[in-house]
Amino acid sequence: MVGLLRGVNNVGATTRIAMADLRALVERLGFRDVRTLLNSGNVVFTVPSDRRGDVPGRLEKALGSKLGIHPRVTVLSGKEVADAVRDNPFRDLAYNPSRLLVMVLAKGSDRGRLEPLLKQSWDPEALALGKRVAYLWCANGVADSTLWPAVDRVLEKTGTARNIATMTKLLTLIKGTGP
Repeated sequence: MVGLLRGVNNVGATTRIAMADLRALVERLGFRDVRTLLNSGNVVFTVPSDRRGDVPGRLEKALGSKLGIHPRVTVLSGKEVADAVRDNPFRDLAYNPSRLLVMVLAKGSDRGRLEPLLKQSWDPEALALGKRVAYLWCANGVADSTLWPAVDRVLEKTGTARNIATMTKLLTLIKGTGP
């Protein structure tokens, strides 16, 4: 599984947390094979069968009570991360991986909220929807994007985005071939 913490240690983040503290907290919750990716607010872990259930809720509660922070946590399975990387529709268009965002939807039903945005012209930007993610090509960079704030507004800030390079690194960690 991959835990994505919204607003923690990323661009524009208001909350900072040491990745060693995050790893220790996740391990104390009984998860295994815990690894973090750089200083990103992303954590990869295995959920033992006796620890299944509301994993995001348990992580959010523990982050609040043990570390005093209250980010939203979105959890993806390894398969969902692999699907998001594999199904990237902008592979040939996105010449700069930092400008291709993968917006992870908090709920599968959020996909329907984004469908009306597909009917709008975002040129030179582009939007596509995957199974559990939206792909946002921000041709002039995220800071100058009109697409990014539109998607975030429609989702009422419930999604969390990572660029495709980060998602690919997370997939490498999941496969056990990364740091």
